[in-house]
Amino acid sequence: MKFAMIGLGKMGLNLVKNAVDNGHEVVAFDLNADFVKAATDYSSAIEGASDIDDMLSKLPSPKAVWVMVPAGVPTNSTIDTLISKMDKGDIIIDGGNSNYKDNLEQNKRTTAAGIKFFDAGTSGGMNGARNGGNFMIGGDDAESWKIIEPLFKSIAEEDGYLYTGRLGSGHYLKMVHNGIEYGMMQAIAEGFEVLEASQFDYDYEAVSKLWNHGSVIRSWLMELAEEQFAKDPKLDAIAGRMHSSGEGKWTIEESLYQHLLFTCHLLCVTVHCKMIHLQVRLSQLCVMALVVTQWIQLSNIMIKPAQDILSSSSRVGSFFCLV
Repeated sequence: MKFAMIGLGKMGLNLVKNAVDNGHEVVAFDLNADFVKAATDYSSAIEGASDIDDMLSKLPSPKAVWVMVPAGVPTNSTIDTLISKMDKGDIIIDGGNSNYKDNLEQNKRTTAAGIKFFDAGTSGGMNGARNGGNFMIGGDDAESWKIIEPLFKSIAEEDGYLYTGRLGSGHYLKMVHNGIEYGMMQAIAEGFEVLEASQFDYDYEAVSKLWNHGSVIRSWLMELAEEQFAKDPKLDAIAGRMHSSGEGKWTIEESLYQHLLFTCHLLCVTVHCKMIHLQVRLSQLCVMALVVTQWIQLSNIMIKPAQDILSSSSRVGSFFCLV
């Protein structure tokens, strides 16, 4: 199929390359003309656009536009612009890290305009975007889903996409997915903290590699830990602070609203809120930071400049996840 991609950052560009490698055609647009050129230079199946009007003029009907820009104001304003310019029966896909509640509000406007709207939670980072991602897609129009399903099937890992039903359910599922992920990172950090405090001298790169071969706790997150330990065995270059995407906080808010326990993740975020004010360097914090930093870099989430908070050799046995 032929579709448009708005947003050619690390995730958007890799999704575009993945799509054309699998037989699709793409009209690519970004506010940065250099990003558009980088896309068109990759393949003749990618056509650049100078603005949204130019982009839409190059699409067949029904037009399908995938929005892959930062969540919040950039995504919201882009979708509102598309609503004003697209026709009844056209399709908009929000593939960023949007709050599902924003999608529910946007759906009111797209529905009124007769535009079909889908929210696509995306996991797997840049590598997944390029070689086979994981997609959780919600949308009210099951018939329109049939139009875009071949696209998702072709760019996803095998069995790596799911149409989840009602609009909002895609990003809701991704939100809970991230809550689980943060709890897993917390557990990894606490485990290495105990090893660091023990009487034994462990090679953490070797431990990470061991645990990723036949162990029940093998995971991509453990792979990221192994990669970073190979570069920095004691994590001396890692500061215990990182930017958050907001999904961890949203997951806690939702669990509280539903009167449900989400204790592991709640502890992660609660301790994080406290720890960012302490002037100590925590080994747990550094283990977590290395995993999150690797994951964020592969997921194209901007990281705030790390600030060294080493002022003590103290080791505190509590930690956090992203907020």
